[in-house]
Amino acid sequence: MIDTMSMVELDPPGFQPPRPVAGEEGSRRTVRYGGYTVFSVFQPVFSVSHRRAIGYHASLRVHDENAMQVPSHEVFSQAARRGDLLELGRLAESLHLGNFNAFDSHDEWLFLSLHPAALMDLSYGDALLAGLKSLGLPPQRVVLEVSEQAGGETTRFAEIIDALRKSGFLIALDGFGAKHSNIDRVWTLRPDIVTLDRGILAQATEHSHIERVLPGIVSLLHESGQLVLMGNLTTENDALIALECNVDFVQGTFFASPSVEPVKPQATVDLMDNLSASLRKRVAGREVAQAERLAPFVAALEHASAQLADGASIDDAAAPLLALRETARCFLLDGSGRQIGDNVLPPGRASQRAKRFRPLLHSEGASWERRPYFIQAVRTPGHVQLTPPYLSINEAHLCVTASIASQTTHGMQVLCVDINWDGTAPRP
Repeated sequence: MIDTMSMVELDPPGFQPPRPVAGEEGSRRTVRYGGYTVFSVFQPVFSVSHRRAIGYHASLRVHDENAMQVPSHEVFSQAARRGDLLELGRLAESLHLGNFNAFDSHDEWLFLSLHPAALMDLSYGDALLAGLKSLGLPPQRVVLEVSEQAGGETTRFAEIIDALRKSGFLIALDGFGAKHSNIDRVWTLRPDIVTLDRGILAQATEHSHIERVLPGIVSLLHESGQLVLMGNLTTENDALIALECNVDFVQGTFFASPSVEPVKPQATVDLMDNLSASLRKRVAGREVAQAERLAPFVAALEHASAQLADGASIDDAAAPLLALRETARCFLLDGSGRQIGDNVLPPGRASQRAKRFRPLLHSEGASWERRPYFIQAVRTPGHVQLTPPYLSINEAHLCVTASIASQTTHGMQVLCVDINWDGTAPRP
């Protein structure tokens, strides 16, 4: 279904409005409405793992009498004004089903975007099922895309979605992450697929700290039982972000534009393989840059650990670490993960942020036994461990913690250094 826009023009006296009728152009089904020809186009949805199209998203295109493309909303606006909207909408949906059925497909899904008003129509599901039956298409082949903002918080809306799911349709929640999105919506509607809003991708492209949290959002949706689609991918960088976030499905003009024909399988395989190679190259380059950046901390931490094992104090052993520009603090843990003494800070480097989080700065006796930097260090004594960037509880900003475990005269101890990790730094 299509959203409508009001039209200000008036029909001339005696004008007889056209009626929408089904038509054909070659092997394609069309809808004729006055001087307009409405037809279907399909944009493939690709599975990253399968390296092929697993579905097609249907949308409408409109040509006028001169075969010039016009915005589809203009036709539906006229239909709304003339009382033909429902009839035209149902014909358009039938159009998608018929043209999709004519594809030489291999059990791909058909993605249909639905207007909220259509979903709230009690007869909608039955009419759609009847249309599918006439074509021999099972409802399991159809993914109904529901706007994340549709239906409000009404129980009735959730019941309708559940009834459609029980009829065999798959449900996709479209636009997750826009405006007032929250995970409660996912838990309530229990969609099969969640499509991330384009705005998240746009922000991730501009801000590295948002790009950093995207994999966590995808992981949360996976743990909630949803497959994740990222659409509107127009550049290679967009596509690489999607792959690195571990989304299941991708869509956009970078991969394929909407068309009246199905995508060629080999072209998809080559594109996916080239993209995977680019991602490996990007990750390898980032790892080299990360290793170069962290090398001084690794060397200084190994030296400090050796000094501690020889009986030096943490203040003396950590002095070279504290001299490095990005060191936030050093601290020492015992074999159970309890902090020995307070944090050792670089002299004269307290930030305004540190002052604002003063209640969290003093950590003597704190237990860090559940932190990865402790667990990994005690598993492999003598080897420096590095965490991904995470939010430091000391100052509530991103840091990387390097740690190393060693035997001292006081038993097993773990020496740690927090490294400030700003938004421009390469990510582990």
